[in-house]
Amino acid sequence: MKVIVLTGGGTSGHVTPNIALIPKLQKSGYEIHYIGSKNGLEKQLIEKESIPYYGIDAGKLRRYIDVKNLTDMFRIVAGFRQALKILKRIKPNIVFSKGGFVSCPVVWAAWVRRIPVIIHESDITPGLTNKLSIPFAKRICYTFPESANYMPKGKSVMTGLPVRDAIASGDRLKGCKLCGFTSIKPVIVVIGGSQGSENINKAIRQVLDRLLDKFQVCHICGKGNVKSELENIKGYKQFEYVNDELPDIFACADIIISRAGATTLFEILALKKPALLIPLSKNASRGDQILNAESFKTNGYSDVLYEENLNSEVLLEKVFILYNNRNSYIKAMSEKNKNNAVDKIIDLIHEVSHQC
Repeated sequence: MKVIVLTGGGTSGHVTPNIALIPKLQKSGYEIHYIGSKNGLEKQLIEKESIPYYGIDAGKLRRYIDVKNLTDMFRIVAGFRQALKILKRIKPNIVFSKGGFVSCPVVWAAWVRRIPVIIHESDITPGLTNKLSIPFAKRICYTFPESANYMPKGKSVMTGLPVRDAIASGDRLKGCKLCGFTSIKPVIVVIGGSQGSENINKAIRQVLDRLLDKFQVCHICGKGNVKSELENIKGYKQFEYVNDELPDIFACADIIISRAGATTLFEILALKKPALLIPLSKNASRGDQILNAESFKTNGYSDVLYEENLNSEVLLEKVFILYNNRNSYIKAMSEKNKNNAVDKIIDLIHEVSHQC
């Protein structure tokens, strides 16, 4: 039996693509193990999959000067040593990394142990973790066609982004019931990423009364961001975070307001849901979400509202335009050729693991 280690964490976008691979890997006869951070979001997500989980120390990699860079360096070194021991014990045939700061020590340890590594980049340009991992990888998978300009030639392949089959299994009526909505009035789902978004939350709530004249609003607002004073407003439902319920909630959505993390974008694309994307600004990120959002806008899949232009009035106007033109976005998404990223990545895992 072949043994594979999956790694990645920090946000759900670094975990759910790995989860999408698990059923096909199991059918292909792989014994699956997961290495993540000791207390990260990935731990609770992977343990639900009944996959052996190993927590290691993880230090954040920063592009800017911060005293935490020094203290986190010790955590990264500790994580590397822990990964070496875990890999020695498991003896995997291959490691597949989805990124996030916890994955670097695992990739480096695999290289030391001469275990082949495949890494996957979700965004158009590689993040810092993957930049530090690419020299140690046998293959690099990427998601957007534009990424070819930023990847090393010869060992990079466009696979797309693996999306969980479960995301398409939602039921609109169940989603409406979960939110306490009627099935007649259109629904907006607002999702600001697994951490939530203070700016999006504020803008939505400033125009909530006017939105509710036309729509029902399901607001996934992030941990600690549920407002108790808004709990009993008819047609408005707040969640801190959703996982198992997400397919049903997406199913009941007529339009979506979202950040532009690649995992969420490709779930939206798979479901053919018109979306208004509000990417993280360059002040709060390296600008990857802006590039992702612009790619989707160019292809006619979504509209974009840049965070520096975000205010309640512009948001309201954009929402109504999106809803009124929703069929054109659905048509563009329907015309996209299906790209089975899961099969492509599994085939690549077979190929690399058999070569080594």
